[in-house]
Amino acid sequence: MIAKLRGVVDRLDDGSLVLDVNGVGYLVFGSKRTLDRLGAVGSSVSLHIETHVREDHIHLFGFADASERDCFQLLQTVQGVGAKAALAILSALSPEDVLNAIAAQDKAMLTRADGVGPKLGQRIVNELKDKTASILLSGLSSALPVAAAVAPIGAAEEPLPDAVSALVNLGYGRSEAFAAVGAAARKDDGANVQALITAGLKELSS
Repeated sequence: MIAKLRGVVDRLDDGSLVLDVNGVGYLVFGSKRTLDRLGAVGSSVSLHIETHVREDHIHLFGFADASERDCFQLLQTVQGVGAKAALAILSALSPEDVLNAIAAQDKAMLTRADGVGPKLGQRIVNELKDKTASILLSGLSSALPVAAAVAPIGAAEEPLPDAVSALVNLGYGRSEAFAAVGAAARKDDGANVQALITAGLKELSS
């Protein structure tokens, strides 16, 4: 299995690139997020690779960082989410955004991706919401500015969901409210609801 490739960008297309590695051209599929970070043709790059072997093909998927690769793998554990849908999600959202959406049960955020409708967005949230961060994204900790565990809001300590709900009622998106309250809770793990709301508003305005 190919796990990593280092070479020169030979060609950039919509959704893929050809990477020249010592004279051998590898066709690698990637998210818009990764492809936008590669630079122009002729740039030297290193990509984390996920290799998919099927009866009729071998596909290589490339990622600029390990967190995106791990999120790509995670998303495909959900029924109905294949490589194409996972790349579409990661083209629209960063791994951090995906985790925030799962933690906040924000299916609308996931539907920003092409081809991901409300039903699939809800399924992603439902199937992943009960997993902790260590199970979900081993290796993604650097991309997690939210709560220590990615769990449904209702499973958290009482002040957290109440503070998130208050910010949502003030017009903030569920994912951004969750991230702000999570950041506030890490700074003061004994804060009550009002303190978390106030600190969360400060995080949102910073």
